[in-house]
Amino acid sequence: MPGKSLPRWVLVAALAVGLSSVSVTTASATTAGVVDQPVRTTGCRQAPPVTPGTTTGLELVSGGITREFTVHLPERYNPAKKYPLVLSFHGHKRTSQYQEELSGFSEVDTIAVYPQGLIGTDGESAWTGAPYSAAADDVLFTSDLLTSLQRQLCVDPDRIFATGKSNGGGFVGVLACRMAGRFAAFAPVSGAFYPEGGACHPSRDVPILDFHGTADTTIPYTGNPAKGLPSIPDWLAGWSTLDGCKSRPVTYTPQKGVTVQKWLGCDHGSTVRHYRVEGAGHVWPSTKPNNDTATPSVIDATPVIWDFFRHHRL
Repeated sequence: MPGKSLPRWVLVAALAVGLSSVSVTTASATTAGVVDQPVRTTGCRQAPPVTPGTTTGLELVSGGITREFTVHLPERYNPAKKYPLVLSFHGHKRTSQYQEELSGFSEVDTIAVYPQGLIGTDGESAWTGAPYSAAADDVLFTSDLLTSLQRQLCVDPDRIFATGKSNGGGFVGVLACRMAGRFAAFAPVSGAFYPEGGACHPSRDVPILDFHGTADTTIPYTGNPAKGLPSIPDWLAGWSTLDGCKSRPVTYTPQKGVTVQKWLGCDHGSTVRHYRVEGAGHVWPSTKPNNDTATPSVIDATPVIWDFFRHHRL
């Protein structure tokens, strides 16, 4: 985005999910075949490949590799009606099933899709953008997955969203940098924004919603310079600059233990919003025990994310 200067932390540290202007490795460079613009849906008025109301595992070949994902359609799915689509990415070492149970997007009126990451260099599942991820390009996989889903299901191309936890949240940041033209909004949770995500040159100003706990020891709120992880405030400052927002956010407390920061005056209807959850660890915040922890948080992230998504479209 010409004319917008990047904050000093970006230029000096070249941190996380590519909010930098430095060159990047081949793995994070633009990949041929990645579609960074809306794609017309042709899957309406067709019988869906999965049974509505159930979660079904499917496969797709992308980059010469067979990839796995699960899909959940609303129980009353109508193939003549265009639906929003939410991609929910699991964290390091996790599975698509784990992420479905954790994030709960199968409970809302959307096409919910849970991609499965490949086994990385440490023998555990992961996504592009982390130092331990596989060599495959998950950005290309995401592009191919969306195109395939739009050929088979009645997806609203203006209401495609991405969310994810930890390494999955960091990958959501990568997608915001490299596929901004395909998604309406992004929502990382406890995101791991490693510098391996590469340089960030989004094709448009994008709405960002971020959740992070102050007691996260896995991906510290204050960052981890040894691993190249930025502090969350620095990561947010980078996005507020990219989106052309006012430099100082409005801050308010909707409930005890939660501080919200909202950057105003952003370009082209974009926004940056952050939920700082006091005392929360490396979790998907929930007021009930979930797969991450038996200790409830003071807020449920999923309904906040879903409401944010519902208010944005391409």
